[in-house]
Amino acid sequence: MAFAGTALAQQPRVLKIQSAVPPSSTTHDALKFFADRVDKLTGGNLKIEALPGGAVVPPFEILDATHKKVIDGAYGISYWWYGKSVTATLFANTPAGIFGMDAVDFIGWVYEGGGLDLWNEFYQKELKLNLVAFPSIPPSPQALGWFKRPIKDLPDFKGMKCRQTGIVSQLYAKMGMAVVNMPGGEILPAAERGTIDCAEWVGGIEDQRLGLHTVWKYHYTPGMHESASVAEIAINKDVWDSLPDQNKEAIKSATSETFLRWWASFQRQNADAIAEFKEKHGVKLLTTPPEVNQAFLKVWDEFATAEAAKNPFFKKVYESQKAYAAKVVPAKRFMFPPYALQADHYWPVKE
Repeated sequence: MAFAGTALAQQPRVLKIQSAVPPSSTTHDALKFFADRVDKLTGGNLKIEALPGGAVVPPFEILDATHKKVIDGAYGISYWWYGKSVTATLFANTPAGIFGMDAVDFIGWVYEGGGLDLWNEFYQKELKLNLVAFPSIPPSPQALGWFKRPIKDLPDFKGMKCRQTGIVSQLYAKMGMAVVNMPGGEILPAAERGTIDCAEWVGGIEDQRLGLHTVWKYHYTPGMHESASVAEIAINKDVWDSLPDQNKEAIKSATSETFLRWWASFQRQNADAIAEFKEKHGVKLLTTPPEVNQAFLKVWDEFATAEAAKNPFFKKVYESQKAYAAKVVPAKRFMFPPYALQADHYWPVKE
């Protein structure tokens, strides 16, 4: 009986955390890496069951399911909850990398600029959800997208029927695009049928896995809609509060390690995919006309200003981000050499 009691006491705690993406996605790869790190950091005391989209609940019900404790956690990105509140997009650093913040600047705002407190205030007080949130991975920068024909300027961009989602669809619609909202799994069939002219997904490895290069051959980068997006992990607050402090710290450490390690792996996989697009599939890798991205920034600024005027919590978060960005973005521009300077020296663009 003593041995049985000891064995029972040593049984690990298991948390079910579901993503909203298929198991083939690099985002799900990140969740599995996170689970492995938590397992090792806690000596096997806490385990994460890394579930793909649809395993327990439909992909875009993971936040509410976590609130209701149907699952213990949700692995996604906050702009998916745009329908609950426009403010959700700010906690994903989208669109446009808020006030020019890249993913590291944004993480700085989260941990050094009061962002994490606002994030949890947003979920717990604004949306009345029983959640604790942390940043997870930076699935960015993302491409403008795939097109059936070249685009030379902003007028050429207008009128194209393109798959977009969430707040981005509204902004591109203001720029004249005929937007269509559809899940990722529907993009390729719609492209093959010719019912859409273009689509935004992610870029690089994720687009390769989706197969967009098999239909369209014009791939444009960069885009401003997710220039520096950061995803999240949300855990049911009762579950979080029930964890020993050491396990909480292990989760916090695992989120930061996953951010770094997955990001590095993601960029390498993107590089391999981009090379394969060009060398094996005849894809034309093209630079987005500058006026398209400039117009996007202008439309977003107008949208955000209007939203801040009518949404007090949006304004509170937006102004906090602006104050932080006002310090770090100009300083980084002063301190950091332009990436292109060294890239052009060692790896000049080949025509």
